[in-house]
This record gives sequence, structure tokens and C-alpha cells, in this order.
Amino acid sequence: MRVRDGMSATVLTVGPGHTLRSCATQMAERNVGAAVVHDPDAPGPGIITERDILRSVGAGEDPDKEFVAGHLTSKLVFATPEWSLEEAAAAMAHGGFRHLIVIDNGEVAGVLSVRDIIRCWSQDGATSVMSEQGSSPPPAA
Repeated sequence: MRVRDGMSATVLTVGPGHTLRSCATQMAERNVGAAVVHDPDAPGPGIITERDILRSVGAGEDPDKEFVAGHLTSKLVFATPEWSLEEAAAAMAHGGFRHLIVIDNGEVAGVLSVRDIIRCWSQDGATSVMSEQGSSPPPAA
């Protein structure tokens, strides 16, 4: 399967001047864990994730006074729709992040999350040795 098969083509986009609270509210309303940041003064799109917002709030910063521009995820990796889901998963594991912005012909085409990959692999019939042996999932923490 390819990234195009799993990505969300509907993308939440925010600006660098949005407050963290505004961004978090929009993310919660849409049940997404990341928003693409469009800054007309920047060379390309950025991304802010629930983890970025959590770090800020955990550090005692006021989400009504902190702006998206100051909390973007650094070291972005972009995917193309033609990447395999395995390539995307490897990039996420290697980089320690859970979302990829998908770029097609220089434009944002979507966002792919770890949850999207799991959904695709589950629907595709992917199995593991554990599931084939009839093991039950680990207990919830």
C-alpha cells in the first residue's frame, strides 16, 4: 500500500499567529493530532502536533498567549503519495514523530499519521505471529 491510500486528504491548516488554545480547539473538534502551518513568509509548510502543545502547557506556558509560530515541530520530513506505507513508518520510527505532511507537485496533498498506517494495515489483513497464535492484546495501562 502507498501513502496516498492511507493519508487524510482533508488537512487542518492554521497560521503562525494562531494561539495554541485556538489550534488545540480546532484539532480537538476535528479529532486530529496535527495541523499544517501555512506561513506565507516561510519557505514551506510547517506542522504543529498535540505533543508540541502538550510540551508548552506542561512547561507552564499560557496557551492563550503562546502562538503556533513558537512551537512548530523542527526537522520536518515530507512524504510523497508514492511512498510505501513501510517507508513512511520507517521514517516516523527513525525520526520519532507520528505525522508526515504529504507533498505532491510542491503542494500539501495530505497528512499521514501512525493511526492511518495502522488502520490501513489492519484493513489489509496484516497479521503478526502473536495474532496467529491466538494471543490476546496486552492489558490496558
